[in-house]
Amino acid sequence: MLVWLTERVGPLGAGLYAGVLCLVVLTVAGIVGLGLHEPWLFPSLGPTAMMFFETPQAKAARPLDTLVGHGVALVVGIAMFFAFGLEGLPFAPGGSLTLGHVLAGALSVAVTTLILSCVKLPHPPAGATTLIVSLGILRGFTAWGTMAAAIVLLTVMGWGLNILLHEHPSPRTEAAMKR
Repeated sequence: MLVWLTERVGPLGAGLYAGVLCLVVLTVAGIVGLGLHEPWLFPSLGPTAMMFFETPQAKAARPLDTLVGHGVALVVGIAMFFAFGLEGLPFAPGGSLTLGHVLAGALSVAVTTLILSCVKLPHPPAGATTLIVSLGILRGFTAWGTMAAAIVLLTVMGWGLNILLHEHPSPRTEAAMKR
């Protein structure tokens, strides 16, 4: 589908492919969240979905990189959240930014980046996941478990849709996509 759209309408076709599929997977995650009354739709899912459908052949868009990246981000974010004693404080973006929030947030991204670089499984959207957790935007084991489940759901849907709809681009398609 991506190749067909790109060959017919160029970058607009690639944009339609990515945009419509982002709409589909994020809407499904949101509807699951509505049904369960849990945060199944959160900021780092947006860039993850975009990577799946805008750059489906990128290493960082592979399921392994996605699952490990967000998994590491969750664990590191949780560790920093507790290490800096933020569980009793309001979340940082709510106007209660403390030195502990700054250190927890900065260290969570740094450590997540270090680990993912060492294991050679990059996934940049994981930087948002670790900030969401370490800053206390979503907190508690139920919310963190929900985040993990939403990441798995999005990864399965994204990978599955790309397998169903995406052929490997020809050199002609790659040139059309760059225009």
